[in-house]
Amino acid sequence: MSCVFIAVLQSLKESYDEALQRDDVKAIVVAGANGKFSGGFDISAFGGIQQGAVQQPKSGYISVEVLTDTIEAARKPSVAAIDGLALGGGLEVAMVCHARISTPTAQLGLPELQLGLIPGFGGTQRLPRLVGLAKSLEMMLTSKPVKGEEALGLGLVDAVVSSHELVNTARRWALDILARRKPWVATLYKTDKIEPLGEARQILNFARAQTRKRAPNLKHPLVCIDVIEEGIVNGPKPALYKEVEAFQGLLKSDTSKSLIHIFFAQRGTSKKYLSLCNGQVPGVTDRGLVPRKVKKVAILGGGLMGSGIATALLLSNYTVILKEVNEKFLEAGIGRVKANLGSRVKKGQMTQEKFEKTMSLLRGVLEFESFRDVDMVIEAVIENVSLKQQIFADLEKYCPPHCILASNTSTIDLNLIGKRTKSQDRIIGAHFFSPAHIMPLLEIVRTEHTSPQIIVDLLDVGKKIKKTPIIVGNCTGFAVNRMFFPYTQAGLFLVERGTDVYRIDRAITKFGMPMGPFRLADLVGFGVAIATGSQFIENFPERTYKSMLIPIMQEDKRAGESTRKGFYLYDNKRKASPDPELKMYIEKARSISGVAVDPKVVESRTGDLIDLTSGLFVKLSEKDIVEMIFFPVVNEACRVFAEGIAVKASDIDIAAVMGMGFPPYRGGLMFWADSLGSKYIYSRLEEWSNLYGGFFKPCAFLAERAAKGAPLVSKLQTVHILLHYSIGYFMSLLRPLEALLASIVSRNLMRAFFFPLI
Repeated sequence: MSCVFIAVLQSLKESYDEALQRDDVKAIVVAGANGKFSGGFDISAFGGIQQGAVQQPKSGYISVEVLTDTIEAARKPSVAAIDGLALGGGLEVAMVCHARISTPTAQLGLPELQLGLIPGFGGTQRLPRLVGLAKSLEMMLTSKPVKGEEALGLGLVDAVVSSHELVNTARRWALDILARRKPWVATLYKTDKIEPLGEARQILNFARAQTRKRAPNLKHPLVCIDVIEEGIVNGPKPALYKEVEAFQGLLKSDTSKSLIHIFFAQRGTSKKYLSLCNGQVPGVTDRGLVPRKVKKVAILGGGLMGSGIATALLLSNYTVILKEVNEKFLEAGIGRVKANLGSRVKKGQMTQEKFEKTMSLLRGVLEFESFRDVDMVIEAVIENVSLKQQIFADLEKYCPPHCILASNTSTIDLNLIGKRTKSQDRIIGAHFFSPAHIMPLLEIVRTEHTSPQIIVDLLDVGKKIKKTPIIVGNCTGFAVNRMFFPYTQAGLFLVERGTDVYRIDRAITKFGMPMGPFRLADLVGFGVAIATGSQFIENFPERTYKSMLIPIMQEDKRAGESTRKGFYLYDNKRKASPDPELKMYIEKARSISGVAVDPKVVESRTGDLIDLTSGLFVKLSEKDIVEMIFFPVVNEACRVFAEGIAVKASDIDIAAVMGMGFPPYRGGLMFWADSLGSKYIYSRLEEWSNLYGGFFKPCAFLAERAAKGAPLVSKLQTVHILLHYSIGYFMSLLRPLEALLASIVSRNLMRAFFFPLI
């Protein structure tokens, strides 16, 4: 077994039918090939079923007829020999066997909820009967697998042996079951791990309450809990049919479609598969270029970003040189790297020995002489054009001819940065997101001069440091920052016209974002917000909203979270609370913007929006707020796509999810927009443009798609590489995303998708 899909399970049934009829077969061992039991169901089949291209088996065929009535009810015992992954449908097959033997490193779990689904082959009924109700809820709702030794302690497996002993041990165990020396267990009917009904319901109700609190927009975790309860109350076999019914319903849900889309979109960022899908990067991924080896990397700047980039490289065993301008800054930069790695030691993610070995790969310097043999340089200094130009002129003098010259700039045109050099073919953007050692996205920014070899080299480095890289074009803000610059500006527009700051943030977090535009502005810092905002105002003056609110607040020594005062007040633990003094800054900004409104009237109508033409308030719902914040973002994303800054619309979706925390269960920005329809988005933007000006004016691409009644992204442009991808592979892809969301949670912000419940 490898990926579990319909044909494989049908073949498994046929093999069982034959084995049960043969007198020379006494017992059966189910094992995997090449050190992997099964990574789970073929995810491409899910997409095929959703699109109507793959026929769904009849209800109960697999979970009842194949697994329960054929394998579990067989008169000959079966033992699963588990090595590597046993995830999703793979573990469900193993659980119908009468015993399970695993290796210590095997991983067993049911991660279907990460796809917006629930286990569909009996997992909701058998896992609680093997490991207990509370642990099974934890495993399913968090999608976290367990390894062999833990599985043994839980009762999920019956023995743990080395890989070379695995099959022989399983064979002996099966024969012992036949001889009644080992118990013959039909898991579906075990009851010793299930609590009495009253206690079980208390556990289930607690799980429901936690789910509603932590994931209010998600339905499928609650469905999973309901199906588990069905089996406890009315019996496991009838519950198998309810499980199938629920699975099939969820497979057609928007949440599942969105999460499966994100899976394929992320898979489409891999260089290996870019050429297999629509929207490959012409002249780069279609030339058969092989990435060169990058061994030593220099980082300029040891601030939060530079130290984070250094940490990410060190964790993947790159030799790193960290350069600063003086000893004080250098010591601080190295200290930040130590702190980043030290936190992993505290969390048990790294041993002290590994910490010391990793730190030995780092060297701090104050001069460029050490750059003579580096393979790549990443500049991570402040956003100052003249400073960056001087740095790249120096790099050209000191670095070897093959060296990649990368900038971590978030907004500045790379051609401008490289203006003083003759090496523009080696200049590339490597835009990390802070904290760089945690955030999973890497924007690889190419100019018209950048060598394809340099792009392929950086793409390879990005994958090796466990980032999800997207290749984008060169412009102000590139892809993520450019399409999201209207995010805060739309919020400022609403505030200056009467909408409450905190109501806006609540509406946006309720939608699923980790934070609203004003909490985000505080986190980023007003200095950065003003610097980046000025770039957009300078380059896109006709479609920016020019508010003085943030500059006014900064003049009064409010800079966001770093000063404990911004749009919110912050205590010693960085907990945010509303600030009543904010009103006076808003009134001053309104006056500068020419919004003449009686403050007392505004205070009584904080959920509304003032129409400057009529002087009347327009009632705003939460839906209106979400649309007025995000539709300008969609509009700019359409420009990014139409201009070829992003080659694939799916890259925009990945960028939104991994760069800005857009809820993955909505499928990314463009996928979500298409669920609403281009006509609807265009009509609302056109309405607001007529009322409030050019900030909301729909772009030509959006207008064209709306006029045709066409989606923003055609199916031909959507990246669905329909190969055999298992749920296990899906989990490996989303681990960077889980790390991102965990980092957001550590700041006491809302979780977007991954949530431990117990």
